[in-house]
Amino acid sequence: MFTGIVEELGVIKNLRKENDNLHITVSSKMTPELKIDQSVSHNGVCLTVVAIDHDEYTVTAIKETLDKSNLGTLGVGHSVNLERAMKLGDRLDGHIVQGHVDQTGTCVDIVNENGSWRFTFEYDPKTNNVTIEKGSITIDGTSLTVVDSGKNSFSVAIIPYTYEHTNFKNYQKGSTVNLEFDVIGKYVKRLHEIS
Repeated sequence: MFTGIVEELGVIKNLRKENDNLHITVSSKMTPELKIDQSVSHNGVCLTVVAIDHDEYTVTAIKETLDKSNLGTLGVGHSVNLERAMKLGDRLDGHIVQGHVDQTGTCVDIVNENGSWRFTFEYDPKTNNVTIEKGSITIDGTSLTVVDSGKNSFSVAIIPYTYEHTNFKNYQKGSTVNLEFDVIGKYVKRLHEIS
C-alpha cells in the first residue's frame, strides 16, 4: 500500500528484456535503504526489488504490467516517480494507493495558471472507470485531487513543489500516464452495479 506522495525521481539505468518480462534497473538515493523482496512504486506501479547493486536496484515488470501501464515506454535516462510502501502507523498524506494501475491516460492539455498548472487527461471510457470532482486520482504514482471531471476526462491542478519533484515537469500534450482510480470509488461503483 502507498500514499501517492512521491519520494524522489529515480533514473532508469538499464532495461533488459527476458521473454515477455522487462527487468528495469533504477538509480536512486533510496537504494541503500531497500531490501530484496521489498515493494516500490514506479510511476504508480508496485514492483518488487529483485537485485541491489550500490545505488542501483532492479525490478521486473511482467507482460500484464507492461500491457496496462506506461513502463514499456521507458528508456534509459528517463525519470520515474518513486515511493516506498507505507509503514503501518504513518500519516496518510495522500490517499489509499494500491500500486495497481487501472489503465493509461493521455495528457491532452497543459495550462500555466500563473503560479500553478492545470493538466487535463483523457482515458478510454470502455473500462468504466470514473472520477468525481474533489475526489482522488493517482497519476504515475502521484496522489492528486480532481478539479474537473468528465465522462472520460479530468483535470488536476499542480502546485510548484509537485511540478518540480515529480514527472509533471516532463509531461507534454500526448504524454501517456498510468492511472489508478480511487479504490473506495471503485468499490462503491461495483456495489452499485451489482445491487
